[in-house]
Amino acid sequence: MTRMAIARFPSFVIDCPDPEVLANFYNAILEWKIDPSADWIDIRSEEGQCISFQRVADYKPPVWPSQDVPQQMHLDVVVDDLDTAEAAVLELGATKHPHQPGTSFRVFLDPAGHPFCLCRS
Repeated sequence: MTRMAIARFPSFVIDCPDPEVLANFYNAILEWKIDPSADWIDIRSEEGQCISFQRVADYKPPVWPSQDVPQQMHLDVVVDDLDTAEAAVLELGATKHPHQPGTSFRVFLDPAGHPFCLCRS
């Protein structure tokens, strides 16, 4: 019996206080197409991958690495050069987290406080 995937192109939905700010931040990193609506914005690659940003009224950012407010999700993005990518995401509004648990990746917080990692390719 041949099994087939039930679905394709999963979409990650990220809660945040301002979908436009976060969509523009990740769009600047990935250069995907922005598809806005009222309280929800998608960014989508040419191949169909999608990240969605959803407005949450009483949003509380994660506290990482503590689990007082769990990270809820994080993205790992692959880069060719960690130093160059770090400078670029900091210029876009990311914050480098003081806790850096490895050397092949770096942990940052996006403008809504979600952790994300730049990972060496």
